[in-house]
Amino acid sequence: MTQITDAELKEQFGGGRSAKLTPEEIAEQTKALVGFNYTVDDYYEIGREEVRKHALAVQDAHPTHWDLESARALGHDTLIAAPTYVSVMGIIAQRKLFEEVVTGYDLWQIMQTDQRLVYHQPMKVGDQLVCDVSLHSFRHVTSPEMIDLMVTKNVIFNQHDEPVMTTYTSLAARPGMEVDPALAESLDHVMMKVDKTGVAGRTVEPQPARYALPDPTQSPAAYGAINFDTLTVGQELPAKRFLLTRGNLTNYAGVAGDPNPIHFSDHLTSAAGLDGVVAHGMQTMGLGATFISEFIGDPAAFCEYNVRFTSPVYVPADDSAAVDFTGKIKSLDAETRQGVIALVGKQGDRKIFGRAQARIQFN
Repeated sequence: MTQITDAELKEQFGGGRSAKLTPEEIAEQTKALVGFNYTVDDYYEIGREEVRKHALAVQDAHPTHWDLESARALGHDTLIAAPTYVSVMGIIAQRKLFEEVVTGYDLWQIMQTDQRLVYHQPMKVGDQLVCDVSLHSFRHVTSPEMIDLMVTKNVIFNQHDEPVMTTYTSLAARPGMEVDPALAESLDHVMMKVDKTGVAGRTVEPQPARYALPDPTQSPAAYGAINFDTLTVGQELPAKRFLLTRGNLTNYAGVAGDPNPIHFSDHLTSAAGLDGVVAHGMQTMGLGATFISEFIGDPAAFCEYNVRFTSPVYVPADDSAAVDFTGKIKSLDAETRQGVIALVGKQGDRKIFGRAQARIQFN
């Protein structure tokens, strides 16, 4: 695997979006990029207030995100981020991938289908995170409809070159989709307008030798998680309901830096064939993590968290959307003192996750 440079991009693909490509050409171009890597130019530094903003956005009141003394009492030297905080830096990390590398797809036509988070240690205030990004896999499907399926991988390190998290994001995209001119005009009217942005510059030098290394395998400690010996297979977690309004969606979009209009524009969602404005997938996954964290006692004890998104959460303009979570202990390993929690999320009678589970390190 190699680092892809800006010069190579221009030489191989003509600089991105300037040429109109067919769906087949887009697929061939994207397939050729599987295995390429790049390192995000600038490190991402986690601030205390950003941790709190994200915790609020996923309705997580766990004291490790809010109160330093409480965090220290559970074995942390500072505030830690909620389990899905990576979504905040994920959009920044992936920006180059879909603006300069994997081109031919419009943001609002890309749907997240699966998310796998592998934890090596908790993200915490003061971390300066470095992210290696790659296109992990790609598949072009033509029947029953044309769709491109891809998986992106991020391997995240802190300023001490210690692995923090490995993420795999599965996406479904429609290549070369023709946009109705009226819809294109609508998009122009609802997308965020920015006159110009500053340039941060490069603070990180890529380490291409690292791309060929096996994925990190370190797992976090139990910290303040509950005792393994108090748990039984089949044990149910106390059910919990979260309410989402358009205000919640708007707040999450700002915190995560996600400008996709399907999360706020009724006009756009109607034109796109959706039943209404939908919550962010990572927002609902974050609510699920909040639900699990309340039970296990310390969110830093997440070892892995996987969700398959099967149905969006629709949020009306004039009411709240209720999202209900239940869960149970699926398995326990006495040797490692780890356990797997199976999670069910529903809006009414409709399941929003096809498969969701978290592996936890208990005390």
